Amino acid sequence: MSLIIRVIVNALALWAAVFLIDGIDVTAQDTVGQILVYLAVGAIFGVVNAIIKPIVKAVGCLFYALTLGLIGLVVNAFLLLLTDWIAGLFDLPFHIEGFWPAFWGAIVVTIVSWLLSMFLPDGGDD
Repeated sequence: MSLIIRVIVNALALWAAVFLIDGIDVTAQDTVGQILVYLAVGAIFGVVNAIIKPIVKAVGCLFYALTLGLIGLVVNAFLLLLTDWIAGLFDLPFHIEGFWPAFWGAIVVTIVSWLLSMFLPDGGDD
């Protein structure tokens, strides 16, 4: 159940990024199509974060320490660009127009995900 909730949180965070940031677009025609695109891209983003981000953090831990974690903003932007590329492989109408929209979008996604996660119960509460 927590996996489904995580995908929904990612989808809502991506919706906020599309809404707030010029250069990040979902071009699905109808509302149901948009919801499905957000859920699919949210699942892709979750997989990318679960697999790639820990590897990057382990390999680049010195850069995280030297930049006091600010390199994480750049890493998150590239992970969002990677999500865009993978979504393109599945012909999903999700597009990011370069690094800067991805950078600001990653900040929005991080903040919205964090805010939404504050209202969700922890997995250990069962």
